[in-house]
Amino acid sequence: MNARDLPAMSNVNLQHYWMPFTDNRRFKARPRLVASAKDMYFTTVEGKQVLDGLATLWCVNAGHARPRIVEAIRKQAGELDFASSFALGHPLPFRLAERIAGIAPRGMQQVFFTNSGSEAVDTALKIAVAYHRLRGQAARTRFIGRERSYHGVNVGGMSVSGVAANRKAYSGMLLPGVDHLRHTHDLSRNSFSRGQPEGGAELADELEERIIPLHDASNIAALIIDPVSASGGVLVPPKGYLQRLREICTRHGILLIFDEVITGWGRLGAPFAAQHFGIEPDLITFAKGITSGAVPLGGVLVRASIYETFMQAQGAGMEFFHGYTYSGHPLACAAAMAALDTYEEEKLFQAREAKYFEDGIHSLQGLPNVVDCRNLGLIGAVELTPRPNAPGERGYETFEKCWDRGVFVRPVGDAVAFCPPLIAQKQHLDRMFGTVAEVLKTVA
Repeated sequence: MNARDLPAMSNVNLQHYWMPFTDNRRFKARPRLVASAKDMYFTTVEGKQVLDGLATLWCVNAGHARPRIVEAIRKQAGELDFASSFALGHPLPFRLAERIAGIAPRGMQQVFFTNSGSEAVDTALKIAVAYHRLRGQAARTRFIGRERSYHGVNVGGMSVSGVAANRKAYSGMLLPGVDHLRHTHDLSRNSFSRGQPEGGAELADELEERIIPLHDASNIAALIIDPVSASGGVLVPPKGYLQRLREICTRHGILLIFDEVITGWGRLGAPFAAQHFGIEPDLITFAKGITSGAVPLGGVLVRASIYETFMQAQGAGMEFFHGYTYSGHPLACAAAMAALDTYEEEKLFQAREAKYFEDGIHSLQGLPNVVDCRNLGLIGAVELTPRPNAPGERGYETFEKCWDRGVFVRPVGDAVAFCPPLIAQKQHLDRMFGTVAEVLKTVA
């Protein structure tokens, strides 16, 4: 993009677009508009470069405008722009599913494609209920989520989510058969932990000691967990916690769903968080980083035994009454194949700078209002003391001042989240954490 194009782009009428998850009045009074992006940086309509410290929205894992991905989308658009997957087909989703199965956790060999993480979660919930029904356990319709978890904004995903602000306006339409485990965030024991906190594995026992006796396991279809609750404030699970949940689910015939929309595709130093933690879930939802954010695409990885239950069901015809018009979209699949090539060639799933990232985030300890620094792989957060009667304002001011100084991070209440593209180098992390440190000294 030429600099002479920027003034024309800055003359934008902001009135008609109702922006998602945005304080529209606040934004339109002081807009932040991006004109282009490359590798680690945005360029605003004013021509200023801003370091992308959140992979934009936890998704641009390979960095912006990577040549292989750009070219794959361009080429595919000229060959096959769209073909349905409803009783029709084209080669790309089959090839992509095979590629994903090749790097997935053991035993997960089937992929159901969606367009987003929200759709992936609702798909996984449907698969769980339908699976139990096929096995003669039709009473298993309840779901267990967790406080401060985020599983998208469709009705099913919002029902199992535990972010209060996302739920309160829609409480009358949420699924009734849902309960929630308490969250694992405990500053009194685990503040400033490097990696997984030492204390808190016993919190998993609530599933067996309270929730299962209350509802009876015969009525529970699945437990859904985001291994790191990113949108809930980057809450890192205590050591042993996820392993205990797996053991409890196995004992009681409850399916375990890992929501890896954010933790998938190298964020923790492995293709999926399940592999990082050494856990075998029954279903994994994914999206975001599968295309490095270039084209919307999501999906559900399914354990082979679950898939075979559907395929071996008696009677002919459709096995699973579910799908989306754009499932397996050609452009999305082409982008995903190119993204996987980029990840593999550049060894981005190794999260090479994870230790340097950890040191950077913990260097913020001791700055004004900082009550916690936490991290795992290339994701982390610094938590600030809320202002009296103004929760979230200190985090938002930090975000705004960082943007003004050329660094993009995300406020999650009074936590400030970091999730840089996997191509981030030491100089990028130095700038990100250095800018945040400067800003925190100015935030009253």
